[in-house]
Amino acid sequence: MSKEFLNPPELFDSKQYGFSQIVVSEDGKHVFISGQVAWDENENIVGANDLKIQTQKSIDNLKIALEKVGGTLQDIVMLRIYKVKMEDDDAPIISQVLIDNFGTENPPPSTWLSVDRLGNADFMIEIEAQAII
Repeated sequence: MSKEFLNPPELFDSKQYGFSQIVVSEDGKHVFISGQVAWDENENIVGANDLKIQTQKSIDNLKIALEKVGGTLQDIVMLRIYKVKMEDDDAPIISQVLIDNFGTENPPPSTWLSVDRLGNADFMIEIEAQAII
């Protein structure tokens, strides 16, 4: 499945933050993954009060979901990131985890939202994804 990543010069350079502006894909199997949080399979919180660890665990859970349907993180075409009470110091932490997992050449587009609370008071971040395999 081919994907074309676009970052027009008329828009800011988002790749330095770990995401692309646009991705275009030919038809494939569309996969929609619920928001993933820093829970393990037994509903134990991973990385309590640590944004970096919780962000990575959310990405790891996306990877598990994608592998179950024959995909990889590279098949993701859109992320939605929900951060509880986002502060300026949070962005570099989230960006670095995205760069570590997706690189800077063709990372998926993403939207970041600050929210008051997630489904559990221990969750600092939740990440949902769309993929095309």
